[in-house]
Amino acid sequence: MIQEQMSAVQDEYQKKRLSISEATKLVKDGDHIVSAMAAAEPIGFLSQLHMAAEHARNITVSTCLPMLNYDYFTNERYFPHFKMEGWFYTPAIRNMQSVGHVSYIPNHLHFAGTKRLAHRSVHIFAGSASRMDKNGYLSLSLSATYEREMMAQADIVLLEVNENMPRTFGDTIVHIRDVDYIVEHHAQIPQFPSPEPNEKDKLIGAAIATHIEDGSTLQLGIGGIPNAVAANLTHKKNLGIHTEMLTDGMVDLVEAGVITGCKKTLYPNRMVATFALGTDKLYRFLDDNPGVLMLNGNWVNDPAVIGQNEKMISINTTLEIDLTGQCSSESLGHRQYSGTGGQTDTAVGAQRSPGGKSFIALYSTAMVKNHETGHRERKSKIVPALAEGSAVTLSRNDVDYVVTEYGAVSLRGTSLDERVERLISIAHPDFRETLALEAKKRGIVR
Repeated sequence: MIQEQMSAVQDEYQKKRLSISEATKLVKDGDHIVSAMAAAEPIGFLSQLHMAAEHARNITVSTCLPMLNYDYFTNERYFPHFKMEGWFYTPAIRNMQSVGHVSYIPNHLHFAGTKRLAHRSVHIFAGSASRMDKNGYLSLSLSATYEREMMAQADIVLLEVNENMPRTFGDTIVHIRDVDYIVEHHAQIPQFPSPEPNEKDKLIGAAIATHIEDGSTLQLGIGGIPNAVAANLTHKKNLGIHTEMLTDGMVDLVEAGVITGCKKTLYPNRMVATFALGTDKLYRFLDDNPGVLMLNGNWVNDPAVIGQNEKMISINTTLEIDLTGQCSSESLGHRQYSGTGGQTDTAVGAQRSPGGKSFIALYSTAMVKNHETGHRERKSKIVPALAEGSAVTLSRNDVDYVVTEYGAVSLRGTSLDERVERLISIAHPDFRETLALEAKKRGIVR
């Protein structure tokens, strides 16, 4: 009986196989294609998707954090045929804004898939998967953020099997019967190395780490500041992970014995995430690891769910914050730079948690070009008012701790007078007097 079942699922798998060029012929005029997120994107299919331009037009591709620069959205030859709409921008997408070929989808991560489906239907969902096991199950591997929602509604589910993809557990597990077509493409998984923390990162990381207690559950992102936080946690005990994104730094903390998850409220002893992005070190750690659950983003990032974890810690970064606490973390004026992602989800969720804390981190200054002089000059990132057109990613109502290289202050429950005083105290010393004068001039304080 077991041999018959194995033979049946293998037969089904083979019947559903296509070449990548055949898969591109599935695309029709006016189709809406949704790609899996980040390192879970189907590299082979997307690399040849531009071939659909030979027979189809008016194709929309919804993406989140695409890792490679595919011809369908970077080669002007295909602009009349494709438009990309994205939940989170990368440098390649930012570069295409000037030609009007891409458009941002405002979202909170936990609602990204739900709201997109309320707006338009999905004709083709395309994602990556690990090899099928003997029982007919594949794994979506590195993301369950919105993928299962899209698969449930898509007219066609296309999975690209890649033998290099780690087999993960949770909402990533899919049976072959729920897949319409299979292509095979064994590419290296996109790498996203963690940058080494600089001196400012280390100061910020140390300031945040002092507020993290043993037994806390963490949400960490990627970058110099989150890496610096992780480096300052090696003396902590029994930390847990409930995060949108799994990173290399978390693997380091597991190997150091810092992350055990034994004090977690939800899924104790297991790390919970909705996607993973890093290097082969992370991908090897994830492969066949029952200690990690990749679960739907609409659950993982729901603030009501996050808040059920005791001592929940959320750590995010921002581009600019005004003196009342409004954070612009995704745009430079009107120009979209990245995305909201899960910043509001996790910041609000952490503050619902018993003993929870939310941190927004930023450098006190940045070097920017003065368009009148053409010279680069230092500018405060704590400002009297956000730049015109800036998106407010995290409202002032939802800000808790703010941290720069000059320290950490809590804005929870504070008045505007108190906020101005506290934020100025962690601004660069060269700008503190000007900020205080501007706060009075603008009537923010008396």
